[in-house]
Amino acid sequence: MAVDYYVVLGVARNATTKQIREHFRKLVRDRHPDRFRGADKQKAEREFQIITQAFNVLVNPDLRRLHDRELAGFAQPQKNDHHGEAARVYLQRGVKAFKENRLLEAAENFNRATKEEPENARAWYSLARTCQLEERWLGKAVEAILRACELEPMNAEYQALAGEILESAGDPPRALEFYRKALAWGGDEENLRAAIGRLEKQNRGASGRRTRGHS
Repeated sequence: MAVDYYVVLGVARNATTKQIREHFRKLVRDRHPDRFRGADKQKAEREFQIITQAFNVLVNPDLRRLHDRELAGFAQPQKNDHHGEAARVYLQRGVKAFKENRLLEAAENFNRATKEEPENARAWYSLARTCQLEERWLGKAVEAILRACELEPMNAEYQALAGEILESAGDPPRALEFYRKALAWGGDEENLRAAIGRLEKQNRGASGRRTRGHS
């Protein structure tokens, strides 16, 4: 059963955000780990994590609504709705973090969105776009964008990003394939034709070098 965050903070189910903040501040004063020593301090740290998590959920309208549904014990047929709503919350949080250049937080939230709703192509696309910006995450970016394209194969935006990521990952043939698909589905013609021309030129150059090497 879900932890009841209202009980954790000692507030009523209909408590206002102001009341929740007041109770949280009181708990911070009384239960902050810095007030304890030894084993008591470790216990206080664990409790404080739950208190902080409870506060973060209850002051966020979307997360609070999800928590209320969990506590209500909705029947199994509504499970998909719950996961879809959770995915939207994680997407919103990921977009906010991305705009503020907090890439790790953005990637974590987009990844959670894909876990909650694996068929959400936008979540996979957003994860790919974020991971693209960190070289060490490039493998994850490839995996995510291919999944997005699999779910929405006629989305030119996704196909174009797949081309960019695969080109960065050192796979020009597949990058060219996705750039062409993006162009066919109405993507940015000028940029896509430039990318296609660049890769075709590279391929011709590589072919020419191989031919001279065999002569």
